[in-house]
Amino acid sequence: MIIDLTDTTSSGIASALLQARRRAGSPAMGMVGTIVVVVDEASHHDAMKAANEAGREHPSRVLVAILRPGRGPSGLDAEVRIGEGVPGEAVLLRLHGELAKVPESVITPLLLPDSPVIVWWPGGGPKVPADDPLGRLGRRRVTDAAATRRASVDYSARAEGYEPGDTDFAWTRLTPWRALMAAALDQYPTKVTGAEVAAARGNPSADLMAAWLQSRLKVPVEQRNSRGPGVTAVRLFTPSGAIALTRPDGAIATFSVPGQPDRPVALKRRTTSELLSEELRRLDPDDVYAKTLACMVERDKLPADAKKVDATARKSTAASVTAAGKNVVAKGTAAQKTAAKKAPAKRAVAKKTAAKKTAARKTVAKKTVARKVAGGKKVAKR
Repeated sequence: MIIDLTDTTSSGIASALLQARRRAGSPAMGMVGTIVVVVDEASHHDAMKAANEAGREHPSRVLVAILRPGRGPSGLDAEVRIGEGVPGEAVLLRLHGELAKVPESVITPLLLPDSPVIVWWPGGGPKVPADDPLGRLGRRRVTDAAATRRASVDYSARAEGYEPGDTDFAWTRLTPWRALMAAALDQYPTKVTGAEVAAARGNPSADLMAAWLQSRLKVPVEQRNSRGPGVTAVRLFTPSGAIALTRPDGAIATFSVPGQPDRPVALKRRTTSELLSEELRRLDPDDVYAKTLACMVERDKLPADAKKVDATARKSTAASVTAAGKNVVAKGTAAQKTAAKKAPAKRAVAKKTAAKKTAARKTVAKKTVARKVAGGKKVAKR
């Protein structure tokens, strides 16, 4: 059901929502929260689609706010959607003129009572989300550094203005990467002497990954450019070899640990709705993200040489890998030599065994012929 409202108010929208629920035969609200999406006209369709798909796991009231500030008259147009493939409720709001400068006055009356509010900026987000008028309403404030129109994100402002509940999709995309690397060190505890992150140029997730590794491991982390897509490799250098997770195609990754065979890992690039669903699952403060932001500010102040992995660490890793390869080759060569020495004896035993079997078959054949001949003689006598 779709209800179009022109030049309306927040109370008019609330009445339309109640009317639509009654028509749909579900006057009770079975929703767990409110998702406020702040987006422009060009991308509101994709944002609403992603929010509705995430709502299948977390039924919510989705309020999509399109801000159109200007010198024209103030006004509010709305489109209420219930049903039509929408798991909860969806309201498309277009705020014109001076009203677009105070969107919280329209959004606040439409929030579900006694339930969490998630504010999402698909187009990047403000420098300090907690200082934004709509950001103050949210228990969770989600930005996307990869979608920003600026050349880079001001992480220093994000770090200084961080408030519990702030997060970014560039950080959410790293959840499986961080889980796999942490599990690798749990299964293969060793000393890490350096790390490397390879990603497409200007990828904010790579910056966050490098800062996270440096803050947790206290080692230099080097960043390298690749063809993408996104983050393509993370390597931890150890005296025994490199622990590596490489994903050149954006779908299947290869997990490598020294002394063990490589393993394929499903590590596809997730959709926007999947990222939003993950953020809706956890509404507690992300302290690790806050520490990572602070480390990013520290990394920006470091000279370029301080971010590079020591050549000694790379050489020791390469040497250990080469030595391991030589040991494997040496063991293989020794095994081949031993097998070559034992081969003549094995052939002689095989010949003797074959000869015995042949002699046994001949003996059996002779006895069989003799029995037949003896049987024939007895029949002739009778």
